[in-house]
Amino acid sequence: MSHNTPRNTSRNKHLNSPTPGEIDALHMQLKEEAEASGYHLNPDTEFTKELVRSLLINEARYGYWSCPCRLADGEKREDLDIICPCDYRDADIEAYDSCYCALYVSEKVMDGEKTPQSIPERRPERKERSQFNERSEAGTSTPALSKPVWRCRVCGYLCARDEPPGVCPICKAKKDRFERFM
Repeated sequence: MSHNTPRNTSRNKHLNSPTPGEIDALHMQLKEEAEASGYHLNPDTEFTKELVRSLLINEARYGYWSCPCRLADGEKREDLDIICPCDYRDADIEAYDSCYCALYVSEKVMDGEKTPQSIPERRPERKERSQFNERSEAGTSTPALSKPVWRCRVCGYLCARDEPPGVCPICKAKKDRFERFM
């Protein structure tokens, strides 16, 4: 199951209380998927499992994995950029050796050479995000291509086809995380 696929949230009486088994299972799944895609989860297992717990809570609350360290709008369209893995992960890892919430980390952090630090927020203010989404949906003039080009907002994967793929083959982000690129 892709890590962007919501699970049945009716499994608990208290949706905000994922079980230790659910947390462990998702932690293992995320770790395997991250490693298979060239990423690393934070090696501090206790810390990482708290982030995983928060992802499950946000999934129960919103229906998607909103970043546990950001305030979600609660409207998926408005929060697409902060659905884990967020649009800012790669740039944050490149510049600061971890993503904003420190779920994903660089090789240097994995090897113990660095420790995740607090990093600045990259996410634009809501007004700027809305303007970007409007421009993205309107499209731009492009050279004549036989198929539109779709870009994964998470990892940058590009593909030319009539519709974006259901799941990104690189980072496993779902179809709604793609934008028309050309």
